[in-house]
Amino acid sequence: MNLSDVLEQIREPDRAVAAETQRRLDRLTKPQGSLGRLEELAVQYCAITRECKPAVPRGTVFTFAADHGVVDEGVSAYPRDVTAQMVLNFLRGGAGVNVLGRHSNVEIRVVDIGVAHDFGAIAGLIHRKLMMGTRNMLHAPVMDRPTAQQALLVGIELAADAVRQGIGLIGTGEMGIGNTTASAAIVAVMTGAAVDSVTGRGTGLDEQGRARKIAVIEQALASHRPNPHDAVDVLSKVGGLEIAAMAGLILGGAAAEVPVVLDGFIAGAAALIAVGLQPRCREYMIASHRSVEKGHGVVLDSLRLKPLFDLDLRLGEGTGACLGMGLVQAAIKVLTEMATFDEAGVSDRST
Repeated sequence: MNLSDVLEQIREPDRAVAAETQRRLDRLTKPQGSLGRLEELAVQYCAITRECKPAVPRGTVFTFAADHGVVDEGVSAYPRDVTAQMVLNFLRGGAGVNVLGRHSNVEIRVVDIGVAHDFGAIAGLIHRKLMMGTRNMLHAPVMDRPTAQQALLVGIELAADAVRQGIGLIGTGEMGIGNTTASAAIVAVMTGAAVDSVTGRGTGLDEQGRARKIAVIEQALASHRPNPHDAVDVLSKVGGLEIAAMAGLILGGAAAEVPVVLDGFIAGAAALIAVGLQPRCREYMIASHRSVEKGHGVVLDSLRLKPLFDLDLRLGEGTGACLGMGLVQAAIKVLTEMATFDEAGVSDRST
């Protein structure tokens, strides 16, 4: 599979299908527009899939796991070992994303793309490891360009496989101690925002820890000078393997004409990379929520995405995506199961 070919496959959503979907929504037994964002979701879903009356989609969240060399600089309140430990927790079904996946009837697929641990043969884990964690961005580019491109292709291929298996809704998830540092660096480069304005406390740093994190990012950007007009260059210099894979997942979903529900801040960094590679993929994204992580608002504004809800979430893993996917499924049920005025024998509004 060639990255350039995938980028070329991504088309604009179908405006005619969007208009037809809106006409049906307007004929349902309710005041026009009274279901608000649910109606918008139904229109977006149908325009993306090019179906006026689709089946309620099966949803899958991909939780990509990888480690980050920058953790050596004290940018996280948790040690690197937690990444591998949480992968095992995901596989046992004991993490937040597992609980919310069960609640929303969403499958969770866990992918090792760069954890600094050898899991061996373990049931349920998708093995796509490219490195035993990235290098420390303070001292070197985090990965070489071919590895960044390969990580993108991992996400693209997994999205394509899921769609072939009948998945109609894809969600982004991640696990990687230190990945808010990589994400803040990406967001600063891709949006032009000041590092301080997009760098939060991550796993729970105090203000001194946040200041150290900002300094590390600023030094890395000054040293490596990632090119904001070359998204692969940004990934290779200050990104992360799981962030690259999520960007690929977004592109793969768009190429297959399946919507992608974004989680929080780290997914937002991946979305900026995806849009940097192919701007048309933006219309295939659904922002599940607004994270309390500093900088997520900058991401959402840059992508021109309006989140579905704001619950002060900042866990990641795909937790927000699970909840957001449930709302998309509800929107399709409204569209396809609710009666029109004619079907129900109910009088429409007076003219």
